[in-house]
Amino acid sequence: MIPPLNPHSESDVTASALSNLRSLRLDDDDPASPPLTLDEARREVRALADSHYENFSVMSRLVPEGLRDDFAAVYAYCRWSDDLADETGSDASARERSLSLLAAWRSQLDRCIAFARGESDRTPRHAVFVALAETIRRRGLSPQPFHHLLDAFEQDQRVSRYETWDQVIGYCTRSANPVGRIILMLDGRRLDDPRDEPLFRMSDATCTALQLTNFWQDVRRDLDERDRVYIPLNDTGLTAELLSEWASRPGDPAARVAFIRMLRPLVERTRGLFEQGRPLPRAMGSSLSPVVWLFGAGGESVLHLVERTGCATLWERPRLSKARKLWLVGLAGAMYSVGWFSRNKRSA
Repeated sequence: MIPPLNPHSESDVTASALSNLRSLRLDDDDPASPPLTLDEARREVRALADSHYENFSVMSRLVPEGLRDDFAAVYAYCRWSDDLADETGSDASARERSLSLLAAWRSQLDRCIAFARGESDRTPRHAVFVALAETIRRRGLSPQPFHHLLDAFEQDQRVSRYETWDQVIGYCTRSANPVGRIILMLDGRRLDDPRDEPLFRMSDATCTALQLTNFWQDVRRDLDERDRVYIPLNDTGLTAELLSEWASRPGDPAARVAFIRMLRPLVERTRGLFEQGRPLPRAMGSSLSPVVWLFGAGGESVLHLVERTGCATLWERPRLSKARKLWLVGLAGAMYSVGWFSRNKRSA
């Protein structure tokens, strides 16, 4: 699955994204400029997917050629949604601005879905939705996961602290799990088919684990850049104020030991979720299996790095080296070439 979007992954398109959305005329079916063609829209979303930073390239050579346009359209939708939620700032006025932008974006999503389903002849105007409408139409995608992602980004504007583990997991069901569900639907799976239910459960476990790994990896960045704390208060006793104080004491063993003791149990619970989702690539048995395996394995590698740093991520942010990423991509390709994912093999 496309890696769950980290709330602070590095954006190089934010300024143009915000400018373009502000200038988009939501209620005008006859703007001065003609709508983009599908080919033009696909070129734009592919360029975004090819150029943007993530732990792994979304458009790696592992993505089947027949699904590359669909992957790019889905990624561009997720990337834009994330940027509109997180790149306006972190104060109260910025959060209100993000909510307004997300509402406009949701309106465009509704228009896109209605057009894709043949329920409206109002063509999408934005490149992302021109490309996404064709993907939704051809692949028969449910609109639910796309809306759930926006629900999560809106939640980020209203909620910046979490008291319980269950609340954090609930956030992940909207911020991360929909991405894996969309990828499974691109693979031909259906949310309403009982035969596919085990696959969706494994996908949800993997995506939740990936999102949690992002949280534990980026404790300091969440706090400093977004004024958010995803570490559950009731499980750890860690408040934003205490984290800020400890962060200013990198050489203090008392602060380091206390933080590590609080984070380590969360990391262990996250590893259990990765284990639940680990059978998914072979259970899928499709040409998308190497992609799904790659992001699960990549997430587990990051979690391992968190452990190797002693879970001291309040002071050190672990990240995969380029060599490690290339090794994982090569391993995924080799596993596919020797038929490791071939059980119940289906063509995407």
